[in-house]
Amino acid sequence: MSGWFTLFTNCRYVLDGQLVDDHLVISDETGLILKREGYIGGEAVDLDDNIIAPGFLELHTNGANGFHFTHFEDEKSYGRKVDSIARYYATQGVTGFWATIPTVKSEEFQKILPSLAPRDIPKSASLLGAHVEGPYLHPTKKGAHNSSLFQACSTPAPSIYGSSNLSSTVKLATIAPELPGSAALISSLAGQGIRVSMGHSTGTLDDGLSGLRAGATCLTHVLNAMPPFGSRDPGLAGLITLPSTHAPAPPYYTIIADGEHLHPNTAALLHRANPKRSIVITDSIELASLPDGNHPGHAQIPFEQTKKDTRATIAGTDTLIGGCIPLQESVRNLRAWSGCGIAEAAATVTENVAGLMGIDGQGGRGVLREGRRADMTILNESGEVLQTWIAGHKVWDREEDVSLAEEDKERRG
Repeated sequence: MSGWFTLFTNCRYVLDGQLVDDHLVISDETGLILKREGYIGGEAVDLDDNIIAPGFLELHTNGANGFHFTHFEDEKSYGRKVDSIARYYATQGVTGFWATIPTVKSEEFQKILPSLAPRDIPKSASLLGAHVEGPYLHPTKKGAHNSSLFQACSTPAPSIYGSSNLSSTVKLATIAPELPGSAALISSLAGQGIRVSMGHSTGTLDDGLSGLRAGATCLTHVLNAMPPFGSRDPGLAGLITLPSTHAPAPPYYTIIADGEHLHPNTAALLHRANPKRSIVITDSIELASLPDGNHPGHAQIPFEQTKKDTRATIAGTDTLIGGCIPLQESVRNLRAWSGCGIAEAAATVTENVAGLMGIDGQGGRGVLREGRRADMTILNESGEVLQTWIAGHKVWDREEDVSLAEEDKERRG
């Protein structure tokens, strides 16, 4: 790329959940966003009135394209598979992701987690660490987890995950707040800078408030693997209606917007309750992008799995395993279901995620402000991903990808 900066013109960009009609300037040298005036020369990129969003952040993914993050054979081959899925995520507008490890044996956690320490991957989404979803969950809300591996909150977290992994790799943990001893565990993890989300839980509103006071800041896939929102008993989901002035602050909360885990009207209602705290996730699994049919299980699910369209279940049951659509489709779903604008929908996978995870400051991600990383997703009006830029450099372009595919088809006859 010529010049020391690039100027994006004829575009709008997402900031604070709104569209700003202005140009954007990024540094080719530092990979950061620059102030928007005072530059002459450089390279100008005309975006044909398309939209610049921050690079999408995938908070809750178990895998895709046949690879589940529990598929560990050895460190070297596992690293290659992580690199491959990171390249795939970039084609979906994702510039950073946290790999979810669901409930597995403690030795499995300690074997896998060292390979999920944060790192940049060339021309791919960055690995930002791990989300441990278990084993401190309630057995009656196990979902697709193996409840025989659940642990009491009195079991020290280092004995499950490994001390070094807690200090380097684990960035998010899901815990059921009604379990005895959960407050101490939540406080301990939060004190180490690990975000704690409440989920896979029978918890009441009071349990959730106790979790917030202990240091939890999020809810995991609201209304999935937790009590319904009732007229007299709102349960954990009631926390999303707390006023912004509440102390502690109302939690962020994640929504699986695939039409399988939540009815579209339910997803829309949840999002509208507090758009600044709403986060869209895929909860994707290795069956995402695989053909329909039966597929083998893995360390989390030792049973055959069935995929049909966007629905994945344990074979022979109605137990949902996870999601089967990419993040950009989830964003488009939320927009269609809730009627929100493209900027508000994009904020649920960018600004809101960065706010939860505390990575939106200087040099950080998820916000198109001066001094932040120039991780960007170029969208059309429909919310389709056209280009992905990471640290100021374009790593994927849909038109180029289509042209290469056509050329390859012609060569093959």
